[in-house]
Amino acid sequence: MTMALAAGILQLASFASGRSIRPTTPVTPERCIAEMNREPAVACLRPMKPILSRRQFLHTTTAMALVTPVILPSSVFGQEAPSKRLHVGCIGVGPQGRGVMGNFLAQRDCRVLAVCDVSKRNLEAAVRQVNGAYKDEAVQTHADYRDLLARPDIDAVLIATPDHWHVPVAVAAARAGKDMYLEKPMGLSVQEDKQLRRACQNRQRIFQFGTQQRSSQQFRQACELVRNGRLGKLRNIDVWAAASMPGGSTAPIAAPADLAYDFWLGPAPEAPYTLGKAYDEDGAWKTWWFNYDYALGFIAGWGVHPLDIAYWGHPEMMDGPLTIEGPGVFPLQGACNTSVAWNVRFEFANRVTMHYRGTRNGAEPIALNSFEDWTKKYGPLVDHGTAFEGTDGWVLVDRTQIRTSPEKLIEEKFGDQDVRLPRSANHVRNFLDSTKSREPAICPIEDAVQADILCHLSDIATRVKRKVTWDPEAERFLDDREANQRLRTRVQRSKWMA
Repeated sequence: MTMALAAGILQLASFASGRSIRPTTPVTPERCIAEMNREPAVACLRPMKPILSRRQFLHTTTAMALVTPVILPSSVFGQEAPSKRLHVGCIGVGPQGRGVMGNFLAQRDCRVLAVCDVSKRNLEAAVRQVNGAYKDEAVQTHADYRDLLARPDIDAVLIATPDHWHVPVAVAAARAGKDMYLEKPMGLSVQEDKQLRRACQNRQRIFQFGTQQRSSQQFRQACELVRNGRLGKLRNIDVWAAASMPGGSTAPIAAPADLAYDFWLGPAPEAPYTLGKAYDEDGAWKTWWFNYDYALGFIAGWGVHPLDIAYWGHPEMMDGPLTIEGPGVFPLQGACNTSVAWNVRFEFANRVTMHYRGTRNGAEPIALNSFEDWTKKYGPLVDHGTAFEGTDGWVLVDRTQIRTSPEKLIEEKFGDQDVRLPRSANHVRNFLDSTKSREPAICPIEDAVQADILCHLSDIATRVKRKVTWDPEAERFLDDREANQRLRTRVQRSKWMA
């Protein structure tokens, strides 16, 4: 990995005093990129190390002269190829994309042949990273993802574009016959999620979602405790993640000269560039993560990680109609307009409940982002996590630890007759192995859609401000025209419509 680990630990809440959870610093894009790119550690109780400044990666350089070798796709040679390397193209090579790309570069049986971005500075940084890893200058660059997807020598792609481009690029990749590793979250609508699922299934593409917590021992252990009844009868799931940040300039300025801004906007509404929209810049942090034109905000961008673990531990939540309700707080000023606090309650058909909340991330302290009740229940918390409560105890898991009550639950062993979840020690490695075996990856498209839908249900419930009922079989709300309207693909600029 080219990025250091993030300083992702919040100031620990005082269990004795019952103080609310509170971050030492906001979960800025640069903190969060490094944190979300790393593979979760195994039951680690120590704080994560501070990350390096992203600006070390963003110095522009003069264009490189690139060698252009002729490389045939690995599929041409079959199983007895002299080299069984998979050939990978990376679409979207900003800090997030380069972080995940570093894991591909570390795998000896794949080769990153091409990188693609609408930003020259991102391309130049990616070229330096790839050439540094391979000690040559063979990587090729593209400014248009369609050119990369048209290449017959590319077997699989990493897609790490801004969120509003995730599904359009991924659907095009499936139609081009490419397997894909897609960064989370998925789409800006449930209809987009379903479109991508259909494309992957129809074209029989291997899909890996970037919810890398599944490739970690402690998350698998927590979910196996739940699924094998070691907590007794499951009663409740608590989920929390960093909320969106408020603020951001709305004053129009010229787009950076090295950014193809109209292409960056793509299907999103036409809008002027503002300071920090596409990049972390001097005096401003990247705002598109928290702007509804380009993302749902961290209710999905961060929240999909712990929500995915909730679903992995209790997939029965989608076995019948469920209700969702709860308030959210949306900024009225600034470029960032996605929810900075929420408290959403789910009730599933089997009467299990789930509460999903956002931790304070630069917003003012209010009742919605106070975690006094949960710190009294579980003890100290970090800014993300999933906890399952049963009649015989609970298990809490995050990227730093796994804890149980009673403590002896952590020592539970599993036998041949127990439910055992797929094992993976590295999310990218799991994806590459799946592309070879044609067996599903650890987070396949079917599970990825369900985890992403949980984000959309949460967001929609806070926006319509009433209880809604979701039919998971029909994948629609019951008797709610307004809520169902929010499931549809958003209006797209005509020249970018698929």
